[in-house]
Amino acid sequence: MEHRHTFFLNKKGIKVADRVVCVLGFSCPDITYSPMVYPIAALLLHYMSEEQCYSCLATLVACKSPVFLHQTKLLHEVTWRTVMHITKKHVKSAAANLSRHCPTSRAERIYTDWIWWVLQNLPFNHVVRVMDCYLNEGIKVLYRVAMAILVLFHKNSASWTKDIAESGVDSALAKFANQIPVGPRKLLRVCFGIRGLSSAYIFRVFTKTEMTLKARSNVMSNSRQLIRSRSSENLPTSQSQLNVQMMSHTLTIREEAERRARILQLPGALSQMLFTLWSWLPVRITMYQPILLYTTEEHGCSLQTFYVRVEQHEPTLLLIKTNNNEVFGAYCSSRWIERNQKDERGNRVAYFGTGETFLFSLYPERAKYSWVGVDESKSHVKHSAELFMAADAKMITVGGGDGQAIWMDENIRYGKTDSCLTFNNPPLCRGRDFEIKVLEVYGFGTN
Repeated sequence: MEHRHTFFLNKKGIKVADRVVCVLGFSCPDITYSPMVYPIAALLLHYMSEEQCYSCLATLVACKSPVFLHQTKLLHEVTWRTVMHITKKHVKSAAANLSRHCPTSRAERIYTDWIWWVLQNLPFNHVVRVMDCYLNEGIKVLYRVAMAILVLFHKNSASWTKDIAESGVDSALAKFANQIPVGPRKLLRVCFGIRGLSSAYIFRVFTKTEMTLKARSNVMSNSRQLIRSRSSENLPTSQSQLNVQMMSHTLTIREEAERRARILQLPGALSQMLFTLWSWLPVRITMYQPILLYTTEEHGCSLQTFYVRVEQHEPTLLLIKTNNNEVFGAYCSSRWIERNQKDERGNRVAYFGTGETFLFSLYPERAKYSWVGVDESKSHVKHSAELFMAADAKMITVGGGDGQAIWMDENIRYGKTDSCLTFNNPPLCRGRDFEIKVLEVYGFGTN
């Protein structure tokens, strides 16, 4: 309730805003944390009816490109870390000024409130102008405005020395945003004057940050132990029910892995390797039943058929067996239909996908090759190491940069594999060129 900003709505307006947000939450149960929803709803109600406001918010929630609203605590953390990263790189003096006025241990904490500098602290007229740009271009506008506030705060920091000393830099910054000494037009001129902040660059920073946090979260969840008192050991809990559900699901997956291993005539004990592959998948995906979407044995060797059966599913798992009995593949995080998307200039985007994509080898070697950007020690990842997926009417590619990790032709008969910068992998089979014996593609669903 701390950030339930109403933008001067009267009591009736506040009730309407409450109702809109509650109905949105009920109709979109996937939203677990999205503090931006309420202030945006309150702002929209100044200009439209309750029904129009709800429709607009539902559209913002559903829109994936450009992104307008992040809807989980994880993505909320990703946003403020993204703002922190691009601020330190593109407005270094403003970032240094902020760090200078607070202890090192609290430097990051300042950025967690970045969205409130914009949606809560700025004067109403400024927020309206910012919101107009936001509705046209997405959340990247808010990133720029937050950075512009830091730039202006740095330029005027001499006037705020006393406030910083008395109440701290976070309170002084909020107060500065509320009394910002420039008009809306000047604020926007400053924010769009920050150079080097393309949509593609921001997306790369966001994706790398997201993958890093997910990897860290998975490590923590795997090492976390449940601690319960003796009095609660025999009580049914949501966690115990989940464990039973996961155990049942795991047995189903093991049976399916063994069945597919027999059908494909895979080398001995490969069903265990398939189960290992399952353990490499993102945790949220393992809660779903795998669905065989496409197999060359049943659906033929045609790239067009592949697209018809697979392109709308996200994510997908590609499993290749060569004529030499080598088995390898890729977990592909995005839908294959994104091969048709275009950039701002109307040109077809060559590569797509996210850093959650990974390669794997099951036989004769067993290994997983994640995106190199997941490694926190690498502060900067070149664009040539961010080439995840590519496809057209003639071929499919996974991984790029100084080579293609997996390439298959339009007849899904021949392929080649090489080292690539995106995954820093070795060739996935001995001869590099291979003939496909079987290709299987799996999706994930609740049925």
